[in-house]
Amino acid sequence: MSSAAIVVLAAGSGTRVGAEINKVLLPLHDLPILARSVRTALAVPGVDPVVVVCRPGERSAVGAVLAPVIGEHEVLLIDGGATRQASEQAALDLLAPRVAERSIDVIAIHDGARPLATVELYERTIATAREYGGAVPTTELAGLLPRDGADHPAPGGPGSRLVGVQTPQAFRAAPLLAAYAAASTAGFEGTDTAAAFTEFAPGPDLTVRSVASGPGNLKITFAEDIPVAERLLDRSLSRGQ
Repeated sequence: MSSAAIVVLAAGSGTRVGAEINKVLLPLHDLPILARSVRTALAVPGVDPVVVVCRPGERSAVGAVLAPVIGEHEVLLIDGGATRQASEQAALDLLAPRVAERSIDVIAIHDGARPLATVELYERTIATAREYGGAVPTTELAGLLPRDGADHPAPGGPGSRLVGVQTPQAFRAAPLLAAYAAASTAGFEGTDTAAAFTEFAPGPDLTVRSVASGPGNLKITFAEDIPVAERLLDRSLSRGQ
């Protein structure tokens, strides 16, 4: 039976947080941000393996912060590249042999700086990708100004709304690898995984579907995001989630 693989991206600089170390190594209550993200990924049923993409030179530091949450699970560490897409490509290259032997049928890619993503969100995203080809979590964006639909048509057509796109984003594994190979040949650099998949995935039957998420799946970008994430975590724990 095929499994899903989860790739957790941790190769960014995190300079906007203002810390001297990679932001995903900063503490969020009793665990580093990255350790929380990986712990959730490891709890998703039917996932094997989890791949963590590290900033070059940080594999030892990442291994140290993950040691308390890994246990008997398989977690693979690999160096990332200069761009998000290059880091994703490094993980896909690592997983390619398992995709070829069909032991992996879906790959989910998640930002390590989103430590509050839930197991349930992963499950819905992976299941949707298996059915349709790809899936991305989305959330309504507050504070958007109305615009004239005639002068500025919505990107998705009449009646569509703008939403915020999050991670984890999940895709059928073989088409994802094919899309990234085609993107590399074309010199394409997408803003996220869905951009390359949408542009280059082979076959008209593959679509990227939206999976409902919410603002609680916060990405830690600035220093002030950390206390917000702590409050959200406290609220979640108080509800027993």
